[in-house]
Formats: sequence, C-alpha cells, structure tokens
Amino acid sequence: MRKSISGFMALILLTFLVTACTGGGSSSSSSPAASGSAATQAPAGNGTAKDGGHLIIGVAGDPVVLNPNYAGDRVSLTIDQALFAPLFQVNNGKKTFYLAESLTPSADNLTYTLKLKSGLTWHDGEKLTADDVVFTVDKILDEKQNSFLRENFLVGGKPITASKVDDVTVEFKLPQVSPAFEATLVQVSPIPKHVFENEADIEKSTKNAAPVGSGPFKFKEYKTGEYVTLERFDNYFGGKPHLDSVTYRIAKDTNAANLALQNGEINVKYLDPQDVSTIQATGNFEILPYSEGRLSYLMFNADSDTGVLAKKEVRQALSYALSRDEIIQTAYTSKEYAEPAKSFLTPDALYFTNEVPTFDNDAAKAKEMLDAAGVKNLKLRFIVQSGNKVQEAVSLYVQQKLKAVGVTVELQSMDSSAFTQKFIDLNAKDFELALTGYIMGYDPDAYRILYTSTGNSNYSHYKNPEVDKLLNEGAGEADTAKRGEIYKKAQETVANDAPIYPIAYTKTIVAMSKQFGGIDQAVLKPVVIFEDLSKLYRK
Repeated sequence: MRKSISGFMALILLTFLVTACTGGGSSSSSSPAASGSAATQAPAGNGTAKDGGHLIIGVAGDPVVLNPNYAGDRVSLTIDQALFAPLFQVNNGKKTFYLAESLTPSADNLTYTLKLKSGLTWHDGEKLTADDVVFTVDKILDEKQNSFLRENFLVGGKPITASKVDDVTVEFKLPQVSPAFEATLVQVSPIPKHVFENEADIEKSTKNAAPVGSGPFKFKEYKTGEYVTLERFDNYFGGKPHLDSVTYRIAKDTNAANLALQNGEINVKYLDPQDVSTIQATGNFEILPYSEGRLSYLMFNADSDTGVLAKKEVRQALSYALSRDEIIQTAYTSKEYAEPAKSFLTPDALYFTNEVPTFDNDAAKAKEMLDAAGVKNLKLRFIVQSGNKVQEAVSLYVQQKLKAVGVTVELQSMDSSAFTQKFIDLNAKDFELALTGYIMGYDPDAYRILYTSTGNSNYSHYKNPEVDKLLNEGAGEADTAKRGEIYKKAQETVANDAPIYPIAYTKTIVAMSKQFGGIDQAVLKPVVIFEDLSKLYRK
C-alpha cells in the first residue's frame, strides 16, 4: 500500500520533501560535523549549549511506518528524521552533507560519484558503507518492494543504477541527463542491508517495529496511541546530541494537545493559525511561522462511483462557486499565513508561475456551467479529518457555497488514521472531495507522480495525455529555457483542467518552548520540523 500524509491538515508525500537540486560541479559544502562535536559547541545567540534533558514533541497520530523507503505521513517522516540520517540536505541552494562527504557529477552529467564519510555506524554498531546505499536504492527500484520513491529513480522510463566502487564510494549511472537527479537523491536516507537483506517484504517487515538507523537518536520504545521515545546515539557522526531523549507524544485531539502544550507536558507542537494568540499570550513559547513550500488545495476525485467529477466542466463549475480569498480568511485568519494559489507548483519550485487560468468566485457562472453540463441534484461526499480545525472550517464553507449553486455536500468526519487510509486508497470511490496539501520541493519533476495518468500518487485520478507528455519531457530536458517552457505549458494545462482547486501556499506555525535552545542550528525544515535534532538543547 502506498503511504501518504495525515497530520497538520495535509497530505505530504516523502517524495516531495526534497528542497533543491543544485547545479553541476563537485559539491563540498557544509557538514554537521565540520566544526567539531556538537556537544562542545556554543550556538550563537542561544547561550552555551548544555547536555542532558528531554524534549517532548506533540504529533497528530501514530506513525504509519518507521522506514524511510516507505514513510510518507508527516508523523513517520518527523520521527524518521531523528532515526535515519540522509546523505545530504539542501537549503537555499547550499548542500549540507550528512552521511555523504561529497557528490561529484561527470562532465557529461550521466555519472555521479558519491563519497561517504569514513567510520559511519548504525545504531547497533555495525558499519554503514556503500553496500547499504546500493542496497537501499536497489530496494527502492525493486517493484516487488512497492516503494513509492521508485518512479523518481526512473529517467525516461529507465532506472538509475547504483554500484559500489569501494566501502565509501557509490557510483550512480543515469540513462540520460536528469536535472532532477540531485533532488531525487536528497530523498535517500539509507536503510541497513544487514537488517533487511533477507526480508521478502520490507514495508511489512516486523523489523520496522524496532528500527535500526544512523541518525542522532535511536529507537527505545513505542506505545501505540501514546508515544514513541528515542534516546541519544552517542556515536552519531555529527557529534553526540545534547538531549538525552526525544519523545513524540501522540495527541490526536487538537484542543487537548494545546492544553498539554500550555501545561508544559509538550514542548514543541504545530499550531493552527486560530490558536496562535492563545499560545503566544502565555509568554512561554517561541512562535515560529515558516514557509514549507506547501500547497493547500481542494481535491476532486474524478474516479468516484458517481463519475460526475470526471467531467472537466463540472470541476470548473465547482471551482467558480468558491472564493480562495474567503477560504484563506476562514481557515488561516489572514494572508500572513497563506498566499493565494493558482498553480499546482509552489513558489519555491523552478519555473513556477501563478499566471495561469483560474475559476474562482463567480456563483452565476458556476450555475450556468452546471446547467450546461446537464448536472441536476448533484450530491457530493466530502471526507474530513475530525479535530483538524482547518479542514473542518473549509468543509463547512464549501458545503455552504456549493449549496448556493444547487449542490448538496455531505460531510463525512473521521479520525486522522481513517482519513489517511481513505485518501491514499487509489481504489476508494466513495467520496468526491477532500481538503489536503503537499510539499513537493524545488524540482518540478517531483510532481510527475501526482499529475501523470499512471502516477503512483495520482489521488485525483487526473488524466490528460498532453500533461503526461509534458511532465515526462520536462524530467529529461537539459536545456533550461526549453524546460521552463515545458513546465509553463504544464501549469497552464493542469490549471485549465481543474483536477484540484488550489487555495493557498501556506506557512507552517510551530510553537517551541523557550526552555530550549539551538533552534537556528537545528534548522526549521518542511514536514519534519527540524533538520538536525542533535543541535537542540535544554537551557
């Protein structure tokens, strides 16, 4: 089964949490261990870093799977970020190397050589080597293993291959030039070959219940519905983490979670815009709004059993009945936290443009188009994640606005887990509408799995052969100008087809207890809150 996201109001796909793809040349940027042990450094602006203490992070539900080849929900991704180290990350066009030491492309950009740091180990003490990286990529590409990362390792329908040169060197061969390759590689956090090499189905392996990783914290305990606790990994290659442990407290009820935050039972938590003033008034928290490169949108399920949303004209009509400005005010309180969206790409993406066709705020046009499409007494089912204030507010708004054009909307409320399972089931036909979102990252090739007819995360069941052709061409086009034109045309075509109603490019808001420091060094990160938890410390 393919995994996707629940959590702070959104579906977020792992494939898209990558932040950038940089240009050619040898990459030898910053490293988390470049300046010595994290335990002995004094982060600027936060005072002297101290060792010891515990951090409690509030999360919206149980993790789906603690394995980076399969994690796609926000909770699993957040926990995996502490358990499994990536090869490298990219922020504002600059690489930060973690397990990797360098990544160097060949002159023809068809071969990339990855060098690992020496002396890397897994949490169980076994050596982490090139064998683990090759094993991870091979399992991603193995169709029997069902990793939704697989499509991103195909270029022109052919696989990228990984081979071991020596214990610290991996060579990647591309079937053709792929401008998106580095963005694809950002997604890779190696899994241990010695743990999984004899597992027939890694996704369902019982070994995921006690994961062995390479990140700053190692697995200690998981109680379903209550918490996941990790403890410090003293041999972390980036330096011994400051904190003794990190606990992810599972708090499905937003109001109860906010109360726990105020009482000091939770130290870090996402906030809905409506709750910012209450938490801020306590004076005990840093309020940290930041852009995740996230699109919030209303999804139209073209494959529901009614079949009505398979018609482009009906989707356009429903869009005309809504106003994104009104939704932003209703759900996000102001444009401070949400910028009006029209394109399926986000502003952080290459070749983004918001100058595309839009269907918005014209009820008379909506009625006219529904009549022209022969739609009478239309009834739509809208699945809603209970306790999610944004989803609940938007669903009520949509219900009211569509009623005004003669469309009945039935709201189906369900808990976070049920919502996620319903949404990601590509065979689910018993709903038409869902409010969701995604974080796709810097390179537009990542969106291919959402908007091509055979994309493994095409949850709207959108099909347009022209878009298939454009997105597949864009993946392999090396000429920047030509590539830009391809993605401009793709944005215009998708917008005109209206498979989704784009609402806003939203900001995420995190509340962080003032008892903790090292926030700048830990780096606020899309989806996972912090890039490197080893840098946080208790004051």
